[in-house]
Amino acid sequence: MAGSVTVVTGGSRGIGAATCLRLAAEGHDVVVGYVRDAAAADSVAEGVRKAGRRSVAIRADTAVETDVERLFDVAEERLGPVTGLVNNAAVTGPLGRFTEVDTENLRRVVDVNLVGTLLCSRRAAQLMTARGSGVIVNVSSAAATLGSPGEYVHYAATKAAVDALTLGLAKELGPDGVRVNAVAPGVIDTEMHATMGDPDRPRRAAGTIPLRRPGQAEEIAAAIAWLMSPDSSYATGAVLRVSGGR
Repeated sequence: MAGSVTVVTGGSRGIGAATCLRLAAEGHDVVVGYVRDAAAADSVAEGVRKAGRRSVAIRADTAVETDVERLFDVAEERLGPVTGLVNNAAVTGPLGRFTEVDTENLRRVVDVNLVGTLLCSRRAAQLMTARGSGVIVNVSSAAATLGSPGEYVHYAATKAAVDALTLGLAKELGPDGVRVNAVAPGVIDTEMHATMGDPDRPRRAAGTIPLRRPGQAEEIAAAIAWLMSPDSSYATGAVLRVSGGR
């Protein structure tokens, strides 16, 4: 993977952080995108450098167009032409029934999960199609097909939109040499659940999962890394479910 420069949004924690480190181990130089925790992002970037690859942490709110433009501009200035994008940045808002979701949270979920993914994908596609190659991997969710009633229907809806984006972009960008795929994680044991207000959710969900356990961030990172690699060179438009059978 020599010469690969990959932007990972939401790269400071959870699946994003694990993905940054896995990609570094496979030869990628990595841009760690983050929105709040600079110390965590810098720590991930340092982990990439310890793996022998170049890295830079860049603050960017993916829902803001000017931030997205700056993210890619700085990435190319510091590390060179961007060859890959992992659209991982996402928020859920508090768990609860859809009727109880306030408008501010609803809009933020749509802005980050869908608009942010659209903005990042558009900028990456502009750069990649001009060069005739590139790889985009979107982080979707098993919620896209489960619906997540009583938890976060609005989040599930944005992830279903990400799946549609994956398929459409794969067909549109394939002739330009750009592959687009997605990974759909199930319940993964990360701090996201505490952020939602339910840190014990992965443990409680284990009984509903055929493999009887939540997944680990590193398992999702492995799937993303495969989709980013030449081993998946004939895969595009795929949504790879990594959910323990759920």
